[in-house]
Amino acid sequence: MGHDGGRRGRVGRTVKEARRPQVRLPELVLWEGGELEPDGDYDGVEFADVDLAGQQGAGARFMDCALRRCGLDGAGLGKARILDSVLEGVRGVGTDLSGASLRDVELVEARLGGAQLHGAVLERVLVRGGKIDYLNLRMARLRDVVFEGCVLVEPDFGGAVLERVELRGCVVREADFTGARMAEVDLRGAAELGIARGVEALAGAVISSGQLFELAPALAARVGVRVVD
Repeated sequence: MGHDGGRRGRVGRTVKEARRPQVRLPELVLWEGGELEPDGDYDGVEFADVDLAGQQGAGARFMDCALRRCGLDGAGLGKARILDSVLEGVRGVGTDLSGASLRDVELVEARLGGAQLHGAVLERVLVRGGKIDYLNLRMARLRDVVFEGCVLVEPDFGGAVLERVELRGCVVREADFTGARMAEVDLRGAAELGIARGVEALAGAVISSGQLFELAPALAARVGVRVVD
């Protein structure tokens, strides 16, 4: 028993923790309205209670910014760069962040549906609280990303690369990991872990014994094992 416990301890220590963002915003200038501009440059700006629905800011750069309680329905932010910034209480359906780059970003209490982040790059990102339905992260690259206390319904990680990604106290339902690649991914802290497709992609991830029990039918089906009572 002692030997097994030591082995489990060593395994636990080999899982590298994700590096969290260290966002320290300077004094911000309040956004006074107008339309976002493609390839625009926003530095030290606070967007508070602004409706950005349908606005087009593809390729824009947001540096040391805060977006608080903003509406993002159908906003076009493909290939935008969001750096050292906080998005708090944002909401919207169909927000386009495809190919975007998020680095040192906190996404707090978001309410999003069908957010498009396929092909995006997320590095040192914290997603805390809130609920995101149908999150599209296909072919994205996630490094040092923490999902904490949030609800993810049918997130799509198909073909994504995940390195040092953690689930902490969050609920994940009907996730698709088809073709994903994982390294140092820690799923043990999930309050609920539901995988609809791609359970074989969990190589490179760490799960708990309880999660293994719950995922056993899907794993057995994947490798062709029949379980007969």
